[in-house]
Amino acid sequence: MRADVVAFFARRTRTFRKCSFDARSRKRTTPGFSGGNGKMLVGIGIFLVTVLFIAPACLWAQNGTTLEVGKFSASQVGTALPEGWKPLTFKKIPKLTTYELVKDGEHVVVKATSDASASGLTKEVKIDPKEFPVVRWRWKIDNLLQKSDATRKDGDDYPARLYITFEYDPDKVNFSKKLKFKAGQVVFGDIPIGAISYVWETKAPVGAILDNAYTDFVKMIVVESGPQKVGLWADESRNIYEDYKKAFGEEPPMINGVAIMSDTDNTREQVTAYYGDILFQKSLKASSR
Repeated sequence: MRADVVAFFARRTRTFRKCSFDARSRKRTTPGFSGGNGKMLVGIGIFLVTVLFIAPACLWAQNGTTLEVGKFSASQVGTALPEGWKPLTFKKIPKLTTYELVKDGEHVVVKATSDASASGLTKEVKIDPKEFPVVRWRWKIDNLLQKSDATRKDGDDYPARLYITFEYDPDKVNFSKKLKFKAGQVVFGDIPIGAISYVWETKAPVGAILDNAYTDFVKMIVVESGPQKVGLWADESRNIYEDYKKAFGEEPPMINGVAIMSDTDNTREQVTAYYGDILFQKSLKASSR
């Protein structure tokens, strides 16, 4: 994402109020903000972590061990957007990926259709990754992208990806990263400190942790790769707490946003993907969807 787009939405964050669920206290809070086509601090990741600040949505706990972030299965088919989720669009990318709630088998899911396009859905949250370290979700794709390449800006497209973004906590950031973050604030305004992007890749091996083609504030983690599961639902489970430490070499701050996205604006290809429910758990033993 180009820098002028990032700067535009960074300014927008100063004009919104947010509604979030604090997983540590189980209380809803509504603090106010004070002052204040590539993709990601320059590029999609940083654009996403900026825009997630302006998506007013609420997160609720189903029980003491599970936080439901995306309860798509409880939505109605044909509803414009899942409850609490907001569209993520890019100023200089006129063609948008379409998202709709559809029935797939017995479950309502989000269907994404991308045709040389880019946009996503976002939801603001507030989750302590040490208390709720496990993120679980389901997804399915109809095809891979032939020109996708995680190492190149012109290949920075994926049939499906799940972003987890983190807020800035000076006590959990090393000195050099603080300097980079402060420099980014000067240019872009109020931004979170980074993001983990879980992706369905074409060639990179499962488990690979890759630098984002645009910025080191975003790390890509490959959870599916290749054609083996194309057309099939894949159930995913990741320890976001451990993934963050491996990717960034430090303790993670609070999670402040979640986003789903299917994009093909760089490769100019077509793809269809489906997203099932997204939740966070205290442990893998917690009850699943």
